[in-house]
Amino acid sequence: MKHFYTLIFLFAAYFGFGQTSPDKYDYFVQFNGNQLSKKVNINDLLNHPILTKYTSKKPDFDLRQYTSIIQLDQKITVHGNFLDSVPFYQVTIPIKSKEAVSQYLIEKQGANGKNSTIEEFGKYAVFTPSGLKRSFVWNDNYLVIFELTKRLPTKFYASPDGPPVLNDSIAVTEAYEETAIVETPAVYGAEEAQNPPKIAEPAVMRDEPVAVDAQAGTENQDYLYDGNPYEEYTAEQAEFDKKLAEQQREILKALFENGFTAPSFSKINVSADISSWVNYSGLMSSFYSLYNYPLALFGGYDKYLPMQKNFGNFIKGINLDFYFDNDNARIEEVVEYATDIAAVVSKISDRKINKNIFNYFPSEKPLGYISYHANTKAALENFPSLTAELFQNPKFVKEDITLITDLISTIVDEEATAKLFDGDLSAFLYDTKEVEVMTKKYDYDENYEEKITEEKVKKDIPLFSVIFTSTHPTFGDKLLQLGVRKKVLVPNGNSFIVVGTQEYGDIFIAKEKDVVIVANTKDYFGAGKGSFAKEAKKNLSKNYISGKLDIAQTVKTFGKNAKDSELDRMAKISSQFSDVSIESPKKLIDNKLKFVFKLNSFKSDKNIILQTLDLAEEMTSK
Repeated sequence: MKHFYTLIFLFAAYFGFGQTSPDKYDYFVQFNGNQLSKKVNINDLLNHPILTKYTSKKPDFDLRQYTSIIQLDQKITVHGNFLDSVPFYQVTIPIKSKEAVSQYLIEKQGANGKNSTIEEFGKYAVFTPSGLKRSFVWNDNYLVIFELTKRLPTKFYASPDGPPVLNDSIAVTEAYEETAIVETPAVYGAEEAQNPPKIAEPAVMRDEPVAVDAQAGTENQDYLYDGNPYEEYTAEQAEFDKKLAEQQREILKALFENGFTAPSFSKINVSADISSWVNYSGLMSSFYSLYNYPLALFGGYDKYLPMQKNFGNFIKGINLDFYFDNDNARIEEVVEYATDIAAVVSKISDRKINKNIFNYFPSEKPLGYISYHANTKAALENFPSLTAELFQNPKFVKEDITLITDLISTIVDEEATAKLFDGDLSAFLYDTKEVEVMTKKYDYDENYEEKITEEKVKKDIPLFSVIFTSTHPTFGDKLLQLGVRKKVLVPNGNSFIVVGTQEYGDIFIAKEKDVVIVANTKDYFGAGKGSFAKEAKKNLSKNYISGKLDIAQTVKTFGKNAKDSELDRMAKISSQFSDVSIESPKKLIDNKLKFVFKLNSFKSDKNIILQTLDLAEEMTSK
């Protein structure tokens, strides 16, 4: 019977991994060499002096040794699954010839040595290094690195002959004697069948650890070993590894026997230089097991945590795309929300800004700023329903969740609470200023007794402001008066000085109508006029987050008192890069919210990757 199930298992694996079932990966990363190679010469990159200097000391990291094997101007992909019934990872690399790969594996990986031979199957070849689980398989066009990553659950014993408790929230009853039918993961390689077969897998139970009663007698005979339980577990591990290797062998056969098709993925952006996507639900589920098992040991509290599937009800996936142009490098992060959650996020991000806040924006461009605007009231109104969605759990009945959400809604007055902080928040870095501050100096006299002296010293402090809106009619003023009574604040005209902040330029708090200001200077408030205020209004009409740091000017400003050696390095940085910025649009498109991070360069005659390497070489040359 055991052999019969093994045959079913391998047969199903063979056909299951031969199906084309798109958009069911947990992660997918694609290096678009065909796109990047148009922007930068790969040979110029690999032969850059700073890289060759490094690889001369560590030749194993010299990527030039792979240029005779890999087609770097084509697409290279990495994909796989975290928690599928058959978790795996696969690296797909376009190659120049089958013979070149064979030669590389013989010279660098010890192929065709003792217990490590290349197996030829006509159209393709396979090499699995001795002692490793990953396999190299290749034909005339592609090299695939593949490994099944399923693990046998770890067993912990309360006593030498006691019953085991299984980790990873998986319990195995009889190793490979009984089987359950589970879905096969998506892998490219052949056309999709109308009724794709299933993979037969050992009977497992997921979601809760299992502890076996030591007094259960013969019913638990499988767990009551006569010999050393650890030896028994080692034998089980060996059997598990053997079956996994057989399955992997059949999967590779399914991928290559009828001609290998390079994987592709609809969520990958082919216009990016590097594009990636991760299944947020699968990622969070992998973290779930980290806290699930410890809490299960201490009273079974894991039963009351959010269920794994609930994470996927919030965020479907996250894209991270990289672009490297001549005058800038940028990262675009795109978060895809579930439909219901996207509607909520859209309300939160689409805030109508309180125009009074612009009266305290500087007229001219500051060194740096970040401005964030969100609808606090919408966030508070939707918080109970979001909480209820996250904690949908068999251990909570519907009435329990309703009671909790009603309690939150009753305690929290969304409209009144939102007025404490409406959602407008802006921070600015203007300049530096030299001030004299009194500092304490600790020393010892001739009798080794501590003595404390005070002296005035000059130091540069950053000039800044933080501005936010609060439309609550009384709370802000009452809070300021409380600070005065507690001697934390000292009235100073229309503002209040924060006690003990002389070293930072006398930080003050001011409240004018709906706007609260925390700053150490009033010199830069521009009454909503000037080129910068006009530009900021325009950006914030489209984005709920907008920010920029002037790298060149900031380095010059904060580096004016640096040592000569540091000044030289700072000058090189300030002459290379102009600024770094961040923005996120208010509007969601197809339930997706985008964040854009951008590094801008002064130069445009060379790709920014080479520019960065040039700068690194200059800064490390002395």
